[in-house]
Amino acid sequence: MKERFETITSTCVPLPLENVDTDQIIPARFLKATTRDGFGDLLFHDWRFGKDGQPDPSFVLNQGRYKGVILVTGKNFGSGSSREHAAWAIAGYGFKAIVSSFFADIFMNNALNNGLLPVVVSPEFLAETLDLLEKYPEAMLTIDLPQQSIQSHQSGRQESFEINPFRKECLLNGYDDIDHILARKEIIEAYERRL
Repeated sequence: MKERFETITSTCVPLPLENVDTDQIIPARFLKATTRDGFGDLLFHDWRFGKDGQPDPSFVLNQGRYKGVILVTGKNFGSGSSREHAAWAIAGYGFKAIVSSFFADIFMNNALNNGLLPVVVSPEFLAETLDLLEKYPEAMLTIDLPQQSIQSHQSGRQESFEINPFRKECLLNGYDDIDHILARKEIIEAYERRL
């Protein structure tokens, strides 16, 4: 079982870039491992580190003013290849949710399968949030999964978001697909007895 996801309130890390693909999230040369261990250290590797291996102080993850478990990014996040490692890297770094106006379908499914919540907001909500984070790094968002809502503490603006009911149940209970089946063991056994 994974950690249960209900409501989180956090400061945010802004990445105001559009069309961030999975190779930018986790470069292909790091995909040799078959377990999730260590991928958080490689998140956005080629943006975080220079050719000399030193952190690039201009990249947001290397700036002390931004912290939190919510990544706020431009539209079309997670495009490109279907590598699940991208979701592993984001979750491994410590993010619990990603906010964007659009996610690539395969990335969205990989994120949900790995306990990471992609929240689709309107372009207006996203632009306002990114602007607020530029001015106020301490600005906070609350993401309420049971109510399927997201709220900006700074502006007071709130929106609803959609999520597949099955994936919502899995996140709320900390289930992966197998845990979900095992949670229904008694129902399955009763059905088998009836047959």
